[in-house]
Amino acid sequence: MNRILLALALTGLATAAMATTPTLPITPAPADAKVYIISPADGATVGPEVTVRFGLKGMGVAPAGVAKEHTGHHHLLVDVKDLPTAGQPIPADANHIHFGGGQTQTTLKLTPGTHTLQLELGDANHVPFEPAVVSKKITIHVK
Repeated sequence: MNRILLALALTGLATAAMATTPTLPITPAPADAKVYIISPADGATVGPEVTVRFGLKGMGVAPAGVAKEHTGHHHLLVDVKDLPTAGQPIPADANHIHFGGGQTQTTLKLTPGTHTLQLELGDANHVPFEPAVVSKKITIHVK
């Protein structure tokens, strides 16, 4: 009986801890901020190595860790269905590629098939802006 009560208590504590995951401060985005993919074009057929060029209006680019008003850095979302969670750093993995050095283009090596690409601007701490500064999601076909 004591083991069951202990298990229930620990489950409750774990659930409470997950529900209160702290969020980082959210940086407001200028109303006219816009991020977009310059190239490739939506629907393009490309080779397995494709250069993706990033565009930004209404804000500037600064490396991660540099907290300067109205600046951020790019994150390229490859084959991502849902945007990263507000108030949390954008994940860093094969599908959420960080450009914390302030880069404005990259060359990707993609497997043959159909892929989606989308940009999201993150603040100095890799946290999405409010409102989120995201590009239109484009689809490319890799031959």
